[in-house]
Amino acid sequence: MTPLQKNILAAVKRRPMTLRELQNNLQVDNSRLRTSVSAMVATGELAMKNGTYVPGFATYENPTAPGGSIPCTLVKLAARFGFASRDDGEGDIFIPGRALHGAMPNDKILVKLFDHPRVEGSSEGEVLEVTVPNNRFAGTVCLSEDGRLAVEPDGCRDVKFLLAKQGSEGVHLGDKVGFLITHRGERHNAHRAAVVEKFGSSDYASECAKAILYGRNVRLEFPPEVLEEARAYDNATIDQAEAAHRMDLRAIPIFTIDSAETKDIDDAISLQKLENGGYELGVHIADVSHYVRPGSALDNEAYERATSIYYADKVIPMLPTQLSNGICSLNPQEDRFAFSCLMRLDEQGNILGYNFVKSVIRSRVKGVYKEINALLESMAAETTEPVEADEAAGPIDSEMLNALKEKYAEVLEQLPIMDELYRKRLVLRKQRGGMDIESDEAKLIIDENGRCVDIVKRGRGTSECMIEEFMLLANQCAANAGRTNKVPFVYRVHEAPDAEKMEKLSATLLACGLNAKFKNPIPTQLELAALLDETRGQPIQTPVHTGILRSMQKARYAPQPLGHYGLVLADYAHFTSPIRRYPDLAIHRILSEMLLGANNAQMTKDFTDFAARASEQSSRQEVTAVRIERDVEDLYKAEYMHNHLGEVYMGTVAGITPRGVFVELENTVEGFVPAAELCKGEPQVVDGVSMVDPLTGRTWMLGTSMKIRVAAADVALGRIDFEYMVE
Repeated sequence: MTPLQKNILAAVKRRPMTLRELQNNLQVDNSRLRTSVSAMVATGELAMKNGTYVPGFATYENPTAPGGSIPCTLVKLAARFGFASRDDGEGDIFIPGRALHGAMPNDKILVKLFDHPRVEGSSEGEVLEVTVPNNRFAGTVCLSEDGRLAVEPDGCRDVKFLLAKQGSEGVHLGDKVGFLITHRGERHNAHRAAVVEKFGSSDYASECAKAILYGRNVRLEFPPEVLEEARAYDNATIDQAEAAHRMDLRAIPIFTIDSAETKDIDDAISLQKLENGGYELGVHIADVSHYVRPGSALDNEAYERATSIYYADKVIPMLPTQLSNGICSLNPQEDRFAFSCLMRLDEQGNILGYNFVKSVIRSRVKGVYKEINALLESMAAETTEPVEADEAAGPIDSEMLNALKEKYAEVLEQLPIMDELYRKRLVLRKQRGGMDIESDEAKLIIDENGRCVDIVKRGRGTSECMIEEFMLLANQCAANAGRTNKVPFVYRVHEAPDAEKMEKLSATLLACGLNAKFKNPIPTQLELAALLDETRGQPIQTPVHTGILRSMQKARYAPQPLGHYGLVLADYAHFTSPIRRYPDLAIHRILSEMLLGANNAQMTKDFTDFAARASEQSSRQEVTAVRIERDVEDLYKAEYMHNHLGEVYMGTVAGITPRGVFVELENTVEGFVPAAELCKGEPQVVDGVSMVDPLTGRTWMLGTSMKIRVAAADVALGRIDFEYMVE
């Protein structure tokens, strides 16, 4: 729930209000208020009664809950405390160890707040009841205090359960296992567990990754009914009868550009420069909705997964490989069904119009980012104007260049036009205030044994940015089609930052010596973009860019067209990756019905509930997938650094807490340096931007260089510890 929605609900809880009364009471923009009220009515948080708004059914207290208790989910557990997240979205509740009564992470619980919490104004309470227990966990085999075999659940430091003998045969200290809680006591030390899955040694990231997936309930295999449907597409080719009803684009030199490892290719492009100086851009997306039909086992499974999960050198696909790597993948020199967005742009790169069509395409070549970057650089070098070398292209000799020109012969003439259009689009993005926040991604190098042997910073060259911009255009057109036709839709939304986060950002900027003056409490994107550009390459780049990034709301999916603050777009959706994202598949289905001529009444009936459910499920699963990918990446980074213990590196301070600082190395690996190694006195942390030792006067700031030695690396925890080296 957004801050505005919370204020709306608080107002109508005091007394029923009309829209005008709400506007006068809250002093907010009318269109923003209408959008929020409509969204709250749709989700049951508000209801209409006699022309006024009142609290909706979704805000009613649980009638079965004991008096004064609050339905919650336990989200964190440590040896002496836990945190419960309120199911009504009103924040977290601190639960002291004595008041947990054996509750476990992801348990559904009822909590009663203490009348007198230890910290005034905080929420603190006691677990009254576990209403829905979660008994499935992953963990590490260890010893109890009396030397018996036990297991410590992942994420629950110093919480241990004794293991039943049955199922524990062959497990060793330090092994990663999946286990079930077979008996619950009043306290955690009274719980008992049984091993049901054995993954291997916690010294290896690949085994720890399997445990994370098990603990997060990620299904690695597809159910039999899904595989049975998928088998119908073994070695499939397109249906010629269906092809006859589609726009035939096979004569156009369409091609794909992806990483060399990509097997699930869902987007292709074509570009032509027109005589009037404008452009005709085609973005051709795998027509997954033709094969994955509503109500099928394939669709139900795709909805549940909602996204593919990528980690290290592996993928857990949303769809079986017969579709993801086969009939849906836009493989080179194979006829494929596509959903094409054909756009017309003027000489400056502005969108003049677009059409969505069901098509048949034949990709000429599987382009590779690194190769396209090399070709673009060689073409630029042949011009009279000097250009900046593209680091993502890498070194290339004349023989290799000739081989690339031969490989891309059918599409070569499109490349300089694509580069030209992309650079014009960059100008437009800058003019509207699109933000370019500096951030680095890691590429893990995995050997044949599944071990991480190197970590490099993932480069982003011209072709990566170019494809991203062209996909953005198609996504924008898809959202515009949904909004202007007033049909149910799944939008990718990114709301403006709230006032509380802006206060924190202002404090961060002041700590960096910047007294930024914004015209309004919520800055415009142009104002933030100017700050990013002003500090780029400066010593304060890291704290400023990090601060602005942290001030942003999280992007999500929604059935309302709320716009995208970061991209500065009124219309935005995800249309271009239906092989790996369910929201894209969902709007393909909606747009397909539009093309068939379904009227708005029928569209509203068929898709209103579907769009709302798909938005909520996809947002939830995206958060889960991102957390898994980050947590697993930490495991592999720890595995790599474990082989470099004792080595000395220069790093950059990337995070500051009262306990110490996080230092990031050039290869994106991050480790922790305790405050005790930096400060002789009690460290003073200023707005999370700097740490000061009051006794020595030494100061460390975000972005400061620091010399460190690798002190420890715990693969199972994904934790790396550094030791500060005095220079």
